[in-house]
Order: sequence, then C-alpha cells, then structure tokens
Amino acid sequence: MDMTDSHPVPEARAALERLREAVEGNCLEPGDGDYETARKVWNGMIDRYPLVIVRAASVADVAPVLEAARVTGLPLAVRGGGHNIAGLGTVDDGIVLDLGELRDVHVDPQTQRVRVAPGARAADVDAATAPYRLAVPLGTVSRPGIAGQTLGGGVGWLIRRAGLALDRLVSAEVITADGQQLVASATEHPDLFWGLRGGGGNFGVVTAFTFEAVQLPDPVLGASLYYRRPHWRHALAAFELWSRNLPDELTTIVTFMPAPEAAGTDETWLIIRGVYVGENEQQGQALLDRLRRAAPPDEQTVGPIDWVRWQSAVDDLYPDGSRGFWRNIAFSSMDEDALDTILGIAEAIPGRGTGVDIHHLGGAFARVPEEATAFPNRTARFWMTIYGFWQGQEEDERLTAYAQQSRAAMRQLGELGEYVNFRAREYTRPLTDFTRAIYGQEKYRRLQGIKQRYDPGNLFRENYNVAP
Repeated sequence: MDMTDSHPVPEARAALERLREAVEGNCLEPGDGDYETARKVWNGMIDRYPLVIVRAASVADVAPVLEAARVTGLPLAVRGGGHNIAGLGTVDDGIVLDLGELRDVHVDPQTQRVRVAPGARAADVDAATAPYRLAVPLGTVSRPGIAGQTLGGGVGWLIRRAGLALDRLVSAEVITADGQQLVASATEHPDLFWGLRGGGGNFGVVTAFTFEAVQLPDPVLGASLYYRRPHWRHALAAFELWSRNLPDELTTIVTFMPAPEAAGTDETWLIIRGVYVGENEQQGQALLDRLRRAAPPDEQTVGPIDWVRWQSAVDDLYPDGSRGFWRNIAFSSMDEDALDTILGIAEAIPGRGTGVDIHHLGGAFARVPEEATAFPNRTARFWMTIYGFWQGQEEDERLTAYAQQSRAAMRQLGELGEYVNFRAREYTRPLTDFTRAIYGQEKYRRLQGIKQRYDPGNLFRENYNVAP
C-alpha cells in the first residue's frame, strides 16, 4: 500500500481506526503520552517509529491486529519481552503487537507442566517454578522474554541438564496469519510444532507456551573462578581437558570481561562460571576441585546458591536501553591454534561494555537428534559469543568496530552454524539469504514448506525471514 510522508493512506487509516475500536488494550500512535516509552526496546541502538503500537490486554487482541496488518499491508512486528538484539520487536512505519503485559505463569507440580503467557520474562517463570523445586531451561539472565528465547532456542544454564528451552516445549497455542487458533504439539499440527522450535516468529503468534519442567535441588552449587591475564592460556587449556568428561548436571560458561566500575579497576578477567544441579553436592564439589587443582584461580566464589539468585546474578550488567551487538559462532576444537584465536579476541577487548562468552554444550542438548527440531546445530562442543552492552552513543563506532574485527577472527574457529538469537540484524531486507545460511539448505526448505502452509502471504516477515 502506498505511503506518503510516513502517514498511511485513507484506507489504511480507516483500518487502524477500526483496530483501535476492536481491541481492549491501548493503541498508541506518535504524539500519544506513552508512545515514546512504548516504542523502545532493550537495545538502545534500535530507534524505530511505528505507526501504531497495540499493547494487548488479552489474547483476544491478537486477531484484530493481524487483520489490520493483512488489510493495510503495513509491516508487523510482534514483541514479547523486547530483548531481541536486532530489535525484531519493533518496526518503522508499521504495527507493533506488544504482548509484554501478558505475563501469567501457571505451574502444575504433579505433571511438572508449566503454562506461560507470551509476554512473560524468564524471571516470571523462575519465580513461579522455584517453590516447587522445578525449572524450565531458559537463558543466562532473567530479564529477557521467554517467547523469543523459546522460538529461537534458549541457550542457558540448564542446557546440558535439560537442553534448550525449545527442547522442553510440549505444546504451543498459536494464532496464524489468517486468524486461526491452533495448538501445535507432537500430535497436533506436528509440522508447525517442528518449525516453531527453532524457526523463530515466522509462522504465527504464540499466545501460550507449555513446557515440561525439570526437578532441581535447592540450593544448587554455583562457582565463579577468576583468572588474571598471565594465567589465561593455562586456565583455558585446563578447562578444555576438564570439560571433556563432565556429567549433564554441570554447565559452564567461560567469560572474558572487564571488571565492573564498582571494582575500581578496568582489568579484564577470565571467569569460569559453572552451576551444578545434581542432588549430590559432594560430587559437584569434587568436579570443581579437579579444575581448581589443574588451574588454581586467582580469586573464586564457590558454594550453595538459590536458583533464582543464580539466574539473575548478572542482570544488572544489561540494563534496558543498553546499546549492543551480538556476534556468534559454533566450534568444536580448542587446540593451540584455537587458543591463539580466542586469546587474541579477548586481549583486544576495548574496555567496559563488551565481553566474550564460550558456552560449553553437549549433554542433553547434543542428544536431541539433529532433525528433531529446526534448531540449526547440535554437533558443536562450544558456542562463542562476542557482545556489547554499553550506554553512551559516543562509543558506538569504537565498540562496533571491535565486533566486526572479532567476527572476522572468529571465523578461524570454524563455521558450524550460528544461533539466530545471538545475531544482530545488519543486513538489508530481505533477510532470506542470511536465514538460509543459518539453517542450511535442507532445514530451510522444510521451513519454507511450513511457511507456505501457515503464512503464504509472509505477514510475519519482520524476522530472520523464511520466505514462503
């Protein structure tokens, strides 16, 4: 539909007026009091101006928004927690369906099933499940929304114990582009269920997620081992050997990050963080002792910790409005050449506001058959992510330049696939070529077939798009 000076033509304006009357939630347009706040997402570098933002009051508001997008042809962005690094939860000159107020979580402790509304954050799920000593695998911080995490993957502290968030998804309630309300599961619309688990927001609006939670001890055993620069190489080499034979109950992430400002120094540390979620705490301590003997840390914190506290321990590093990037690669070998590459990237960290994580994979994550979900890679031992989280616009050029340089260096580790949720949007639309590269030709073709069935008009194109 033709647009002039970013304002919709009369037909579109009439459709948007009908939308305002049809929904129970608030419709915000430029000039409205809450519009400036409502248009913002987590990444402060994303600065977009939608024509209308619909803050859904209930699931009933979803269908009218989809109808308005179909009728007007305006681009549609669907927002859950609003934490997507690429800003997929907003759009210029289009419609934003904001589900962020729908945050209910219901736990059935008998079946260990957890039903979650689409705007819920990881913290909402943790708060509801922790009293029953249950958990759903989500991310490594508690503020992001569960919808984006689950539809793209969900790499977090339970990945070795229970896999990805999408691996624990039992069913999803979905409203498709034409307004149909479906349930997708292993037995109902199994093709859609396959595509939702890793295919992102390409096929419809998920209005409820039902997960199968896992039992956790209370407390869990957490560890943070800190190494100064002279000990980095030895610690990494020791970690590589130690990580080869770990039980599923222990998940670790290696982080390079400058000390926070409160520490009074900007020294970059190597931090090996791990959480043991087995019932036998002594076994967990013994496993950690093996690493500490092989690579004695310069500083350390080891001991029992509440699960919710562990999950939210680094939340404050990433406040809303942070300016950020994410670059990611999967790899399996941490030989001498790989150590050279990793340490070169770490030593070039330009200061506070950037970091490097290496996620140790395997365990339950690796035992899910490759073809069982749309998630693009199950074989790698590690995911490496370079990321930014600074506050001032004046740092944009310097820190994004580091990201680009490091991305080139990361390619030396191997190109086994990327994690779509860790990727900033830096391509002009359409994103088809980029998306195909992430999933590989075979999975992309399968995703295309699902797209053709459930969204042939490509209504949900404001994603890492799978074209019908």
